[in-house]
Amino acid sequence: MLSVFPVLYLERAAIGYFAGLSLLFIWATIEELFKFGAAYITALRTRVFDEPLDAVIYMVTAALGFSAMENVLFLLTPLYEGDVVRTLVTGDLRFIGATLLHTLASAVIGMCLALAFYKSAGVRRLAGVIGVILAIALHTVFNFFILGKGSGATFWVFLCIWLGVAVLLILIERIKQPTRDYC
Repeated sequence: MLSVFPVLYLERAAIGYFAGLSLLFIWATIEELFKFGAAYITALRTRVFDEPLDAVIYMVTAALGFSAMENVLFLLTPLYEGDVVRTLVTGDLRFIGATLLHTLASAVIGMCLALAFYKSAGVRRLAGVIGVILAIALHTVFNFFILGKGSGATFWVFLCIWLGVAVLLILIERIKQPTRDYC
């Protein structure tokens, strides 16, 4: 949750240097790196990371904490202004979109780490890098369609996020199996 504050600072600073799709990419990169960093510092580099599924759990936990604080900050302004209706609408859209996006993007990183759990250190690092790149790409595309010029596709973006969550749940079932030969 605390990582939201340096992220907001860096995102505001980026506005002075970037615009358009570049800015959306930079925002996604900052958020995904900080969420990964939070999970890495608190769990992924410690002895508690001892099962493949742990990577998904720790990454999703980081995402939910990040998203919760971010959502609170988004809801404070309309609430402070006394606009209860806008607060409710913003809350609904943030849950459906941003919370699921953060969860899915971080779970993608966790899934890459989980699939490489029994591999060599080099393969695990590569899987982490690939996971972060995929999460940044997913987040950038989401930002583009929600905040950028593609905003007419909101329904389709939300549908894709929900489908991504469904695929993720199927993959988690595969990771939960005790066999090591699927990697």
